[in-house]
Amino acid sequence: MDYLNHLLPPPLYSKAAKGLAIFASYVVLCRALRYLRRNRRHAQYPYKTRQDFSKMTAEHAYEIVEYCMSLEFPFVATKSLEFALFRTYGIPTISKLLCQTQQLSEEKYAARRYADTNILIGEFLSHSPTSDRANAAISRMNYIHGRYQKAGKISNDDLLYTLALFVLEVDRWIGLYEWRSLTPMEVCAFGTHWKSVGDAMGISYEDLAHGPNSFKDGCEFYEDIKEWSEAYEKKQMVPDSYNHKLAEETTRILLVNVPSIAVPYLKPVVTTLMDDRLRLAMMYEKPHTIYPRLLFSFLELRRLFIKYFMLPRPYYFRRSYLSDDADPKTGRYYRMIYQSEPWYVKPTFWARIEPFSLYRWITGRAYPDGKRFKPEGYAIFEVGPANLEKKGQEECSETYERLMNSSRGGCPFAHVKA
Repeated sequence: MDYLNHLLPPPLYSKAAKGLAIFASYVVLCRALRYLRRNRRHAQYPYKTRQDFSKMTAEHAYEIVEYCMSLEFPFVATKSLEFALFRTYGIPTISKLLCQTQQLSEEKYAARRYADTNILIGEFLSHSPTSDRANAAISRMNYIHGRYQKAGKISNDDLLYTLALFVLEVDRWIGLYEWRSLTPMEVCAFGTHWKSVGDAMGISYEDLAHGPNSFKDGCEFYEDIKEWSEAYEKKQMVPDSYNHKLAEETTRILLVNVPSIAVPYLKPVVTTLMDDRLRLAMMYEKPHTIYPRLLFSFLELRRLFIKYFMLPRPYYFRRSYLSDDADPKTGRYYRMIYQSEPWYVKPTFWARIEPFSLYRWITGRAYPDGKRFKPEGYAIFEVGPANLEKKGQEECSETYERLMNSSRGGCPFAHVKA
């Protein structure tokens, strides 16, 4: 300070000192408020020790997961789920089926399939395991998968691996790119939540270390599924043209809003986010060293900026991808955010004129014009490929009733003896 006093006239020195004090106070405030909210949130639940984790209910796990997804880490958590789906395309048994159905490998179908998948997953991430919407979404997903399971085209391993990535990729991405890592209680919540979803899907855990029904808590489920998926990847994630075809179409969707002149320069960014095993399975070359340097430097700066310079996101600004309530006239729901084609987006005045839609209109891309992409919204039992819209209602209803009458909000590890 004495050094500054010699360099600056007294009035400027005084202003600099005040400015520095205000800046330092703001940094301390941001960091303190972020951890204060985390600590207060944790204090709401009776899970203080590893022994307590074995009593975590699916209802509490959902609340913790929803909080992480919508308030604490909305951007990275969402991207991690998208990348989790992307990672499954590195398994030839999965990518081959998706290419054969053309739902994700052909441009005319891919955007809608992408939207439908996000809706079904979003419904049981955004709503209680005892809610109508969560159980309707799982019922619909089971119906769509069931057709291929009966034909022997989807194995239990395929489903278990996909489920594993929804647990593992979120934790990995948050640990790498967010302002803090998940706490043990939050890891347990993600494990507990997805274990509950897997139970509702009828997935077998007999190949896991403590399977099928001996996990003592969500953390042990997490540890087991991580060990199993690592071994599964080493054996099954191999180069295949089907993998590459799906990766190309998915990358096109991810970069759909990028000016065409910039696509060749940004496409390697997607490859940069892949580890060597996935990159080789997708049949991509290693990106130039400049890409990881720039990308990971940017992500580190983002992490530090959020941690020290951003106040906690208010509940009012929580990230919501689906409408909270159904349309009172039609009973249908809407997507609130879209990336590629605006499937199921309500064509309100704001939806048409907000900056993102204007950009897409100016550049000749699809926007919510009220004429295409089902602007009337979606009914959960109709979500899926166009040829299945009106099919499976009875099967979905039967599964839905069974799930609604089960104890899905309870502890999925309650049967394990201490």
